[in-house]
Amino acid sequence: MSEICVHLRVADRNPEVGPDDVAAAMRGMIGYKQRSSGEWLAVGLDGRGRLLELVYQYDEEDDFFFVLHGMTPPSGRTLRELGLER
Repeated sequence: MSEICVHLRVADRNPEVGPDDVAAAMRGMIGYKQRSSGEWLAVGLDGRGRLLELVYQYDEEDDFFFVLHGMTPPSGRTLRELGLER
């Protein structure tokens, strides 16, 4: 099973998004892509059915996710970048 670590600033900047919400959204991803910077952008559903925007780094060797950013709802820019806009 992959390990998911959430940066403390996620909850600092978005108090309504906790580590459990982020982990659920990582497991419930509906769209993702790797950016040219190497970071990944994703959206996923948390345990409360909310759509979260996530930015994370992935270490394939250790199967380790480090989430740098998480918020709800996702920005329009993120949805466009992932091809999920309305």
